[in-house]
Amino acid sequence: MNTRNLFGIEPKLLVCDYFYCMAFKEADLEKVFIDLLLQEGFEYVPGNAINRVEGEVLIEQDLCDYLHRRYDSEGITENEIRSIVLQLRSLSVSTLYESNKKFCSWLSNGFMLKRENPKDKDILIELADFRSFEEQQKSGFGVNTDEEPMSLAADVATKYHGDCNIIKFVNQFEIIGSEKRIPDGILFVNGLPLVVFEFKSAVREEATVFNAYEQLTIRYRRDIPQLFVYNAFCVISDGVNNKAGSFFAKYDYFYAWRRVEFGDKRIEAEGIESLYSMIQGMFNRKRLLDILKNFLYFPDSNKKEQKVLCRYPQYYAARSLYENICKARKPYGDGRGGTYFGATGCGKSFTMLFLTRLLMKSLEFKTPTIVLITDRTDLDDQLSGLFTGSKKYVGDERVESVESRADLREKLRGRKSGGVFLTTIQKFSEDIELLTDRDNVVCISDEAHRTQTNLDQKITVTENGVKTSFGFAHYLHKSLPDATYVGFTGTPIDATLDVFGPEVDVYTMTESVKDGITVPIVYEGRAAKVVLNNSVLEEIEKYYEEASEAGANEYQINQSKQDVAQMGVILGDPDRLMAVAKDFVAHYEARVQEKSTVRGKAMFVCYNRQIAYALYKNILELRPEWGVAKVCDDAEFAGEATELTDKEKRELKPVEKIKMVMTRSKDDEKDLYDLLGDKDDRKELDRLFKQERSNFKIAIVVDMWLTGFDVPCLDAIYIDKPIQQHSLIQTISRVNRTFAGKGKGIVVDYIGIKRKMNQALKQYGAGSEQNVEDITAAITEFRNHLDLLDKLMYKFDASTYFKSAGNGAELKKLECLKQAQEFVQVTKETETRFIDLVKRLKAAYDICVGNECITQSERDRAHFYFAIRSILHKLTKGNAPDTAQMNARVREMIVSALQSEGVEDVLQLNDAEADPVKQNIFDDEYLQHINRIKLPNTKIKLLQMLLQKAIGQIRKVNKVKGINFTQKMQQLVEQYNDRTEQDILKSEVYEEMAETLTDMIVQVRKAFTEGEEKGLSFEETAFYDILKSLCVKYHFTYPEDKLITLSKRVKILVDEQAAYPDWDKRDDIKSALKVDLIILLDEFGYPPVERDEVYGEIFEQAENFKKNR
Repeated sequence: MNTRNLFGIEPKLLVCDYFYCMAFKEADLEKVFIDLLLQEGFEYVPGNAINRVEGEVLIEQDLCDYLHRRYDSEGITENEIRSIVLQLRSLSVSTLYESNKKFCSWLSNGFMLKRENPKDKDILIELADFRSFEEQQKSGFGVNTDEEPMSLAADVATKYHGDCNIIKFVNQFEIIGSEKRIPDGILFVNGLPLVVFEFKSAVREEATVFNAYEQLTIRYRRDIPQLFVYNAFCVISDGVNNKAGSFFAKYDYFYAWRRVEFGDKRIEAEGIESLYSMIQGMFNRKRLLDILKNFLYFPDSNKKEQKVLCRYPQYYAARSLYENICKARKPYGDGRGGTYFGATGCGKSFTMLFLTRLLMKSLEFKTPTIVLITDRTDLDDQLSGLFTGSKKYVGDERVESVESRADLREKLRGRKSGGVFLTTIQKFSEDIELLTDRDNVVCISDEAHRTQTNLDQKITVTENGVKTSFGFAHYLHKSLPDATYVGFTGTPIDATLDVFGPEVDVYTMTESVKDGITVPIVYEGRAAKVVLNNSVLEEIEKYYEEASEAGANEYQINQSKQDVAQMGVILGDPDRLMAVAKDFVAHYEARVQEKSTVRGKAMFVCYNRQIAYALYKNILELRPEWGVAKVCDDAEFAGEATELTDKEKRELKPVEKIKMVMTRSKDDEKDLYDLLGDKDDRKELDRLFKQERSNFKIAIVVDMWLTGFDVPCLDAIYIDKPIQQHSLIQTISRVNRTFAGKGKGIVVDYIGIKRKMNQALKQYGAGSEQNVEDITAAITEFRNHLDLLDKLMYKFDASTYFKSAGNGAELKKLECLKQAQEFVQVTKETETRFIDLVKRLKAAYDICVGNECITQSERDRAHFYFAIRSILHKLTKGNAPDTAQMNARVREMIVSALQSEGVEDVLQLNDAEADPVKQNIFDDEYLQHINRIKLPNTKIKLLQMLLQKAIGQIRKVNKVKGINFTQKMQQLVEQYNDRTEQDILKSEVYEEMAETLTDMIVQVRKAFTEGEEKGLSFEETAFYDILKSLCVKYHFTYPEDKLITLSKRVKILVDEQAAYPDWDKRDDIKSALKVDLIILLDEFGYPPVERDEVYGEIFEQAENFKKNR
C-alpha cells in the first residue's frame, strides 16, 4: 500500500522531517496542513487556480454546483440558485457580527426558499449536506464503534463521500478590501470560506500564535472584513502551538484540540502531537460538519460580540451523552443516560446547552421535553440566564424557569413534546403524584452528586411515632417514571453512578489545567500557626474519620449534636480565633503589598455562623478601616488609582471591604441579624463580589458560595472548617478560574485538610492530585531561580546596593541599579535569559510571599532583580507592568533610575504626550545629546527607538521609503543582537553601531526634503517614489518630466477624494478613486506595458496616504 503523501513524505515523519531537517518556515507549515487535510479527504486548490471576480470571497461555482447536486431532485432552478447567492451576498460588512450571526444560523439550521413557481413546495435549503448525521449517527461519530480507523485519502474519500459537500483547502487566496491581504489558508465548504487559518514560523521567536491572532482579528478585520461574514471559526498555528476559536473571541478563548476519537486521551498532546490531534480530531470530515451544525453558539440577543466555539471536552461529552441517552431510553433501556465527570470550572453549563440542542434536533426523540435540575437557587439562576437567552440555538421557544412543582405540572399537562424547564431538586419533596409518563423526557442534573442521588428511605422517630421519608431524588423519579436521567458532576461518588449510570466521559482537572481552562492550585498549610496544642489536630482528624465512616454523601451523615458542639468548641476557642485573625490579616496584607494578588479577592470558610461572626469582629478590631463602606479602593492592587469607567460608576456601590455572607436566623442577636441582611442583600453582595474593582474584597462564609460560584479574579481561599471529600474539591476549585495576570490559586489551610484533600483529589480527580502543589514547591522554585540569577550576575558587584547606608546611600543604590541593567544587556542572550528568569522568580514569589520561610535577605535580593527587570522593560517595551508589583522603597528607586540621563529620553520617545521639541529628530543638538550618553547599551537602544519613530513618521506618507528603511534597520538590529561576549570587550563595536544608527537617522531626515530639488513636496515625493519603483520592478522606462507631473496630479486627485471624512467606510468613494486613478494614469500613458498589478500598488499607496493625512 502506498502510504506516501503529496510531498513524498511518510505521514508519521511529516512534521518531524520539516522541524528537524530544515528551517521550518510558514510556507512549510502550510504544506503540512495541506497534506494532513488531504488525508482527511479534502481537496487542495491553490488560490490562483480559482476563477472569481476581484475581491470576491465566495467560490460561486462551487456553491452553485453543490446546490444543483443537492436540490436538482426537487427541481431547483437557475434563478432560485441565483437568488440564494444574492441572499448570501446581501449580508452587510458594516454590521459584521450581526451578519455573521445570521449566516451561521442559515448554516446550522437552514432557511426556507420561496419557490419561483408558487405551485411548487418551498425547499429547506441547507448550505452544507448534514444528512449523514440522521442516516448513521452512531457510526458517523465513532462512539463505541468497532470500525477500523482509515487514514489514507483514498479510503477516507470512499468512507465519507456519501454527501454532496465540496470541501477545499485553498492557500494564497488574494482578497482585496481596503488593502490586499492573503490569508495563509481557507477551508471552503461548498464555496463558503468557513475556516480561516493563519500560520507563524515556529523557529522565529518574535513570531507567535498571538501575532497570528492579532493579524486575524485586527488587520484582517480592518482590511478584509467581507471574509469573516461567512466565517465559522479560525485556526492559529506555528506548528507547535495549535489553537482554534471564534473570530469574535478573546485570545484566551482559543484552545488546542487534544482528542481524536471518543475515549481517546491525549493529555500530553503538545507541539507536533497537538497538530495531529487537531486535524485528525476537529477536521475529521463528519466531525467538522457536526461542529458547523451543532456546536457554534450565539446568544439570542447581544450586548457584546459573543460567539462560542465548543472546546473538545464539550464536544465529546455532549456527543457521547447523546448517544448513551438514545440507548438508555425506556422502554428498551433502563433510563440511566450516564454520568459526565467534568472538572470544576471546565464549562459544564455549555456542555449541557450543546447536549440540549442535540436532543432537540434529534429524530430519535422527535423534540423531547427537557428538565434541567440543580440543587441550589443560585445555580438555577445561572443556568436559567444561559438557557432562556438561547431559545433560537436550542430550537424551542419554550425555555422557562419553573416556580414550583405545581407550575411544572401545569406546564407539562397535555404536552406531548418540546419545552425546556429549569428547576431545583427541592421542588420535588414528599409528593409522588405523576407529572408525566412520557418516555421522551430527559432530566439533566447539575452537581448531581449532592442531592440527586438520595433514593433511600429515612426513618425518624418523633413524638407522634415513626415517620418514613425519602430523599428528593426518590420523589423526582416517582414523578417522572419513564424519563431518562443524566448526571453532570465535578466529583462522581458511587451513588451518582448508581442513579445516572456509568461515566460516559471524563474531563479531569489535569486536562483542564493543561488546556489553560483553569489554573493550578497551591496548598499552604498554616494550622501550626493557630492551634492551641497538638491534641486539637488529633480531634479534628478524628472527626474526619468518623464522618468518612458514616458515608461519603453528606446528606447520609447524621452526626450527633454532641460531636458538632465539640468541634465548635475546639475551632471557636477565643484565643485560637484571635490567632487566626492575626495570621490571616498578616498573610493577606503581605500578598496585597507585594501585588501577589490580582484584585485582592479572598474567601474565608468558617465552621459555623457563631465562629464566623467572632472572626469577623476580631478582624475588624485589628483593621477597623476594613469596615468602612467605599465604592472602590483598588490603588493598592492596580499600582495607582485608575478612573472608574461610566459603566463601573453605575454598577459599583459603597460597601465594606470585608462582609459575612450567610443566611440569618430569627434567633440571631440584633447586630448579627442586621449585619447579614435579607435575600436581596445577599444577591447584591453576590453581584459586588464578582465586580473586580468593587471595594468588597473579603467574603467570610460557612456554606454559601462554596459550589457553583464563579469569581475569576478570586485567587485565595482560607479554610478553617472540616469539609467532606467531594465537597472539598468543589470548595478549593473556587480559586482555579482563569483571569488576566493570575498564574495560580492559593488554598490556605488553618485546620489540617491536606491529607483529606489529597485523598479526595485521588478519588475524584482522576490523577488531578498533581495539580495541587504544596507551598514548599513554590518556595523551592523561588530559591532555585534566585540562585540561577545570582550565578548569572556573579561578575557584577552589587554590594553598594545592599550595604550602602547613611547619607548618599540612595544615590549609590540608584547608580548600582543603572550599572546592573547595563550589565544585563551585555549580550542579547544574557538579557533574554535574565528577563525570563526574573519572570519565573516573580511567579514563584507571588505564591509564597506570605510564608515566613522566605528570609528578608532573599526578599531584598528578589526585589533587586525585579527592579532591574522593570527598568529593562521600560527601555525595550515602553511600559513597566512589574513596577506596580514592587514594594514602595524599590519603586521609588526605579522612578529615579528611569529619570536618569538616557533612560528618561527613552520614556519620552514612548510617551505620545511628551514635548515634541525635546525629541526633535531634525535637531542636530538632540542627536549630539544622545551620543553623549555614557551607558553604551542604553544609548544604542535609544538610537534604535529614535530611528524607529522617524521611520514610522515617513512611512505614514511614503510607503516605499518606509519599507526600505525598515528593512535596513532590521538588518542592523539583528547584527547588534548577534553580538558575542568577545565583542563587548571592544568599545568600537558599540561606537560603530551607534555611528551607523546615527547615519541612518540622518538619511531618514534627508528623505523628508529630497524631493524639493525636483520641485516636489514631501507628499508628492511619496507618489513619485511609488511610480518610479514600479518602473524598476516591472522593467519599463518612463520620461522623468512626465513622472514628476503625474506625481503632482495623483496627489491632487487623492486630496479631493480625502475630503470625505468617512471615505474608508464607503465603498462608493473607494471605487470612484480607483476609477479616477485608472483614467488619470491612462491619460498619461502610464504604465506603457500591460500590468494590472501596477494599478493595485498605486492604489495601495493612495490609500496609505489618505489614511494618515
